[in-house]
Amino acid sequence: MLKNIETKTAPAAIGPYSQAILTKDFLFISGQIPLVPETGDMVSGSIEEQTKQVMLNLEAILRAAGLNLNNLVKTTIYLKDMNDFAVVNKIYAEYLGSHKPARATIAVSALPKGALVEIDGIAVIS
Repeated sequence: MLKNIETKTAPAAIGPYSQAILTKDFLFISGQIPLVPETGDMVSGSIEEQTKQVMLNLEAILRAAGLNLNNLVKTTIYLKDMNDFAVVNKIYAEYLGSHKPARATIAVSALPKGALVEIDGIAVIS
């Protein structure tokens, strides 16, 4: 069983992919950049503002599948500038609280639409 998860409370996909795919045991969430769901516009401003929007987008997709951030088992953070690691890490931790999924953080040369941060995730259905 594969099911596309689509919600208007997260940005629409900007390419040939789904916001997320639900399987029997897992939700695979496509990389989220700091787009405002209602407008599709990029959050202008700081890495803090962009990271908060990315986390809100992840939460919205999880909710659409009947899950929450505590269901995340693996995330990958893509950063345009590794100097932003501490700031992104702090905001990420604020959203996740004591829950600590496995994670990788990767520096990249560029992200879609000039984003400073992108995060994807895998959540377990429990």
